[in-house]
Amino acid sequence: MKERFLKILLNPKYIFGVYLIISVVTALSKFSKGDHAINNYLIFKNVFYNTLSEKNLYLQYPELFQDSNHYGIFFSFLIAPFALMPDWLGICLWNIANTLIFLYAIKKLPFSEPKKALFALFCLQEYITSALYFQFNIALVSLLILAAIYIYENKEAKSVGAALIGLFVKIYGILGLSQFFFIKNKFKYILSGIVIAILFFVIPMLYSSPSFVLQSYADWFQSLSEKNGQNQGLTSYQDISLMGVFRRILGDPSISNLVFLAFGLPLFAAPYIRIKQYKNYTFQLMILASTLLFLVLFSSGSESPTYIIAVAGVMIWFFLQKERTPFIIGLLIFVIIFTCFSTSDLFPKFVKENYIKKYSLKAVPCIVIWLRITYELLTKNFEKDYSLNS
Repeated sequence: MKERFLKILLNPKYIFGVYLIISVVTALSKFSKGDHAINNYLIFKNVFYNTLSEKNLYLQYPELFQDSNHYGIFFSFLIAPFALMPDWLGICLWNIANTLIFLYAIKKLPFSEPKKALFALFCLQEYITSALYFQFNIALVSLLILAAIYIYENKEAKSVGAALIGLFVKIYGILGLSQFFFIKNKFKYILSGIVIAILFFVIPMLYSSPSFVLQSYADWFQSLSEKNGQNQGLTSYQDISLMGVFRRILGDPSISNLVFLAFGLPLFAAPYIRIKQYKNYTFQLMILASTLLFLVLFSSGSESPTYIIAVAGVMIWFFLQKERTPFIIGLLIFVIIFTCFSTSDLFPKFVKENYIKKYSLKAVPCIVIWLRITYELLTKNFEKDYSLNS
């Protein structure tokens, strides 16, 4: 009985099947509760319709949805097939599409089948949190993973294409370029990037107009600037970041992101001085893990559904370890309990409201892991100390 259970647990196809079932169940459960429960999807859907009508994509339209859009106009092209369907079907297929690309990214990781199954299992809670809000973050983390994997496979066009999709939808996608130094054919990568970027820029013009697209990019920049200021409030559901932890503990929302980036960016970039390690795929993957965590921890826009990105980074770090000591396992448990389950019923409402949310404590385990990853990137020999097969 035990062996049969382990065989099922360590077989990716079973946990992947669970993901697909959950993607549909979460979508239909939210749809059944009314428009307020699928508000994010209504925002996404109307990015397409507002582009067709050439209406400002970043204003609020309370008759259609609450809040406002913060995605680039290229997103109108991605959401179009789903927006044209009835909402109940569109949200299901939207969740399924995001889920499939996430599962494909896990499948492409150079880990054993049991590792891929556990990777998916450990990410499940954060996946559910993101899927309940129809978040693009599930696709974004997948694109960033694929951008790194395609570089190792010498598929430069696919790599830069994946990174640029992320960039044109959410500005965070620019971190997909963090693997640039590992590219063998940089000319092909740059040329492909220019061609694809032009294509992505032009596509929305086919069903709107060049002037509207240009104006939309200006509006997008303005909306992101305004949103950054709003996110830094001490009671915001966002700013679950390294900056948010300090701002909320100190009770000072005016502390600038630049204060933290002044040490965060040099620390993130420091491992790139280890040129001799570039040839090791494990080093490249550890850079990817650092990137996924950095993206979340140094963004005031990070919220609970964003943590699928950070937790995927944690899992890459964990499964690269050649020796999983009690300390390493303890760090993983720390993340699972205090990041993945921090917003669940595992913690009483009083604790969640007065400690976890109030002080952005969901970010703390991931901060610890990111600092640990940075230490490993700066000190370890990735040819000897890490393995894809252990």
